[in-house]
Amino acid sequence: MMEKMIIGRYVPTDSMIHRLDPRSKLIFVFAFICIVFLANNLVTYGILVVFTIILILLSKIPFSFFLKGLKPILWLILFTLFLHLFFTKQGSLIFHLGFVKIYEEGVRQGVFISLRFMLLIFVSSLMTLTTTPISLTDGLETLLHPLKKIKFPVHELALMMSISLRFIPTLMDETDKIMKAQMARGVDFSGGPIKDRVKAIIPLLIPLFISSFKRAEELAIAMEARGYRGGEGRTKFRLLEWKKADWVVLFILFALAGVLIIFRA
Repeated sequence: MMEKMIIGRYVPTDSMIHRLDPRSKLIFVFAFICIVFLANNLVTYGILVVFTIILILLSKIPFSFFLKGLKPILWLILFTLFLHLFFTKQGSLIFHLGFVKIYEEGVRQGVFISLRFMLLIFVSSLMTLTTTPISLTDGLETLLHPLKKIKFPVHELALMMSISLRFIPTLMDETDKIMKAQMARGVDFSGGPIKDRVKAIIPLLIPLFISSFKRAEELAIAMEARGYRGGEGRTKFRLLEWKKADWVVLFILFALAGVLIIFRA
């Protein structure tokens, strides 16, 4: 399961989304997070689903790749769904068995909230899948550049977020290797009572923490060996270029928001 985590990974393909400026993709994702909350009925959510599918097709990344990457957080989506099903007591009663009562509004809210969560995961993952960590760092640093006037550590923040994103798949791969090594020694992570599973995970955390600190130390040594001294006086090897396609992205954002407002219930 760990090797299927998609957040933080980069998939190099020749698509129009890959060629977009990282600043436009960052603006798009942050704006999409706000726009998705405008949806409140079947029509608006249908528009968002179709729009997200079109984005995935344009990225030339297989859709099955996203579905597999959704598995590690599927339990969170199902938990959100069941939470609304069993605790929302509004609308007409559609199912009754003992103390279990499911109402129409509970089903509606559960499906919509779960769908909203999936859309956010897909679009956020699409940004990291189509943008290199270096480009993300440069784009974020450029967008936050005005904050330098108030002595805000823009470069350090952008670098920290980029390294964090890059470390997610690295740590997942490391966890998978340690789990397989433990399973080869007879440790069972999937079977037995929950108490036994928790006990089995504890020996997994110690080597994972040691490996994380080791990788962090290696990264620090590598940056120091290359003369890294912060963002002061640094120049860019690859300059960001805002193109017509990036203006089109902003236009699409406004159009999408307008369509959702029109079709809101």
